[in-house]
Amino acid sequence: MVKVLVCGALGKMGMAVVKAVEASDDLRLVAVVDTGIDPDTDIADVDTPSAYRDLSQAISATEPDVMVDFTHPQAVEGNLRIALRSGVDCVVGTTGLSQDTLVTLAEEAPQGTCLFFAPNFAVGAVLMMRFAAEAAKFMPHVEVIELHHDQKADAPSGTAMRTASLIAERRASIPALAPQGSEIVAGATGAQVDGIRVHSIRLPGLVAHQEVIFGASGQTLTIRHDSLDRTSFMPGVLLAVRKVGGLAGLVVGLETLMGD
Repeated sequence: MVKVLVCGALGKMGMAVVKAVEASDDLRLVAVVDTGIDPDTDIADVDTPSAYRDLSQAISATEPDVMVDFTHPQAVEGNLRIALRSGVDCVVGTTGLSQDTLVTLAEEAPQGTCLFFAPNFAVGAVLMMRFAAEAAKFMPHVEVIELHHDQKADAPSGTAMRTASLIAERRASIPALAPQGSEIVAGATGAQVDGIRVHSIRLPGLVAHQEVIFGASGQTLTIRHDSLDRTSFMPGVLLAVRKVGGLAGLVVGLETLMGD
C-alpha cells in the first residue's frame, strides 16, 4: 500500500487527486496539506484525520511514501525541497520551474529518491505532443496555441513549453519564421520558445486545451487536445504515484511511464 500526501489539497486539481487516491484500492491517503486548510474540516468530502497547513509537520507525522504537488509556481520549489530532503518521492504537476531548478532539487535528495515532473498528466495530451513531434519532421513550420482557465498562474503553459521543445528536437532544420509584418502591439504574434511561436489564451470556462498548427505550401495540419474535466488528468497522476517508487533522480514526462 503506497502512502500518499497531497499538497495543494484545496485547489481544484488537489481536490481531484484526493478523490482519486481515496478511490484506489492500492493507495492510502495519509495527509492533505494546504495553507488554507481548517484541520477540523473535511477535504473534498473525504474524511481524513490528517489535514495540515505545514508540510514539514505533515511529513514528520505521517511518513508518506509519495507527495503529489499541485500548488503554485511560487510555492512548489520550497515544497519539493522539504519533501525530497526527507526522502519522499515527489509527483509534480505544478509548472513554472526551470529544468535547471528541477535538476538541482533532485540532486539534493537522498540517493534513490525520485522527482517526477510532468507538464501534463492527460494521456491524450502526451499523445498530442508525440504526434506533433513526429509531424515536425515533415512540416517544420508550426505555431502552438494553448488555452487555459483564467486562474492559471503561468504562461506559456508547461505543456506548450514541452511541446515546443519536442518539436525543436525533431526538426531537421529550423525554418525561418513565417512573415508576420510589423507588430502594431508588442507580443501580438506570440512568444518564441525554442524558435517556435507560442500563443497563450486565458479565459473563464476553459480547463486545459492546446492545438499545434503546422503549415506548408497549400496545406495545414492541426493536432488538438482538449481536457474538458480535471478527471482527465487522474489516470496519469495515479500511474506516476504507483511507478515513482521504482524510479530515482529526475524523471520528466508521463511518456516515460507509458512505454511504446
